[in-house]
Amino acid sequence: MPVTISLTEKTTYYLTLEEKYGAHNYHPIPVVLNRGKGVFVWDVDDKRYYDFLSGYSAVNQGHCHPRIINALLSQAQQLTLTSRAFHNNILGAYEQFITQYFGYDKVLPMNTGVEAVETALKLCRRWGYRVKGIPENKVKIIVCANNFHGRTLSVISFSSDPSSAKQFGPFTPGFEIIPYNNVAALATALEDKNVAGFLVEPIQGEAGVVIPDEGYLKKTKQLCEENNVLFIADEIQTGLCRTGKLLCCDHEDVKPDILLLGKALSGGTLPVSAVLANNDIMLTIQPGEHGSTYGGNPLACSVAIAALSVLKEERMAENADEMGTLLRSELKKINSPHIHTIRGRGLLNAIVIQHTHTDAAWQLCLELKENGLLAKPTHGDKIRFAPPLIITAAQIKECAGIIAKSIAAAF
Repeated sequence: MPVTISLTEKTTYYLTLEEKYGAHNYHPIPVVLNRGKGVFVWDVDDKRYYDFLSGYSAVNQGHCHPRIINALLSQAQQLTLTSRAFHNNILGAYEQFITQYFGYDKVLPMNTGVEAVETALKLCRRWGYRVKGIPENKVKIIVCANNFHGRTLSVISFSSDPSSAKQFGPFTPGFEIIPYNNVAALATALEDKNVAGFLVEPIQGEAGVVIPDEGYLKKTKQLCEENNVLFIADEIQTGLCRTGKLLCCDHEDVKPDILLLGKALSGGTLPVSAVLANNDIMLTIQPGEHGSTYGGNPLACSVAIAALSVLKEERMAENADEMGTLLRSELKKINSPHIHTIRGRGLLNAIVIQHTHTDAAWQLCLELKENGLLAKPTHGDKIRFAPPLIITAAQIKECAGIIAKSIAAAF
């Protein structure tokens, strides 16, 4: 400690460009990537790395999956954007495909994950007024502490992370924060008859892969049903086979009233998100009341069909389940005093670092980079390990060896 890293002239050139001309709203690992294939990425000096972040689970299918790229290229040569002012020949087919895929009446297509969250908040509020009969401007939505649903003004209005909210107020009202993984707290909050929805991550990814107790999702969904409240699942990071099931909610056979998807919905090629719900919820919004110029564009629709198809046809959920179990087993074998906790489900995993240095997790990620594996800390002492879902057992074991070697060198 600290880890010594070497930056080539080529890498330094690109880092300097970003530092000079880009906003300083991220603090990336100092590596400059220019190519990806499967579970690997290469930097500008042609050094190969295992990708253990997968674009925050946007690249579940692996980098540049050939079927997804072929769909992208084929559609890009035909028609990319019409806006929703006109119909196109791909949108309806995509809407049929995704609603049947997940079992909902309707989909509202958007672009980024946080746009899907904002859309769900609007749908929930409108449903609260039109269907539940809550008095105007009185709707409340319950959320959980340590959540991460994005960084728009409304979303940070219910963040408990000071760095997300400090000096960005005034904030959007209408939200109540309760502890995560606390059924009793939700039961108390639902005594307020003006509550229209409960927004929850099935696993809190950004908080460090915090997994609730067994039965939490089922019990909270039941409470929502009993109190005529919508259960809104943010599966943008946890969904699409990442945790060993198609959706993380599937582990407890819970079907959300509103389902939010994004990230891997395009296999990491372009921003695509979706909000799924049944008619009684979705049709409360009428023409002109919500939309997006790029939402539902034919390029995104073609890519999303391909991205969803390969997930099932290549059994990526099953592989995520098996490889996640293997990864956690291999991590336990490291038996380092600096690994305080190992947790995860499927291939959404994290370790909590125990060390006297406050930036120990960052330093370990620098050492991992030097040894050919890319990961990044979250919330100081936690490191997510989330490789693409196509990773093999031999690769998992090799990566566990890299992690063990890096811990020994860093500490």
